[in-house]
Amino acid sequence: MMRDDAALVLFSGGQDSATCLAWALERFAHVETIGFDYGQRHRVELEVRQTFRTRLLRENPGWAARLGEDHLLALDALRAVSDTALTRETAIAMQADGLPNTFVPGRNLLFLTFAAALAYRRGLRHLVAGMCETDYSGYPDCRDDTLKALQVAINLGMDRRFVLHTPLMWRDKAATWALAARLGGAALVEAIRLDTHSCYLGDRSRLHDWGHGCGTCPACDLRRKGWERWRLTAD
Repeated sequence: MMRDDAALVLFSGGQDSATCLAWALERFAHVETIGFDYGQRHRVELEVRQTFRTRLLRENPGWAARLGEDHLLALDALRAVSDTALTRETAIAMQADGLPNTFVPGRNLLFLTFAAALAYRRGLRHLVAGMCETDYSGYPDCRDDTLKALQVAINLGMDRRFVLHTPLMWRDKAATWALAARLGGAALVEAIRLDTHSCYLGDRSRLHDWGHGCGTCPACDLRRKGWERWRLTAD
């Protein structure tokens, strides 16, 4: 049986997926999380996942009652078949096709397929993911059309009626910070700032106003600019 009030959130440990987790906890009676270890260069994102979940449980009693099991799956094969700046120690750069070499081909397609397979077994109808085509690096597997097509394929292939939610699809990073503030106030913003990780280089040695990171990679640049735009309107 599929539970209409239950969701599985793709939770990497980064800002976007953390915001999506809060979004899901506001809407569904039961929420589980799933993460993927694919040999990513910024593997520290996996290490902060439990820190963030624990903080949510401590600071949001209402959400604590809804937050269920966490799942971590190993997808080593993704690293084996890819040659990118997220899976190799190489400089981040643009490629001839116009995409940055941080694009891991097939990553989101695999993530959602495995998430759906787990949701099938656990009876969770709703899948929640942080893909966005507003402030992003042009990844084709983050586009709304891609994800709508994937939802159709998953539903046909598994003979289930999953619903794929992408709450950030049409929000820029400033709007993502604003959404976090609306969902959980200053406490959630601070939890995301301190206890999530989005830097592609996995650098947690420096704490900026907007969180930990190298400060120069594309992920840090997007996060910083979004924070600055949001703070201008929030103040």
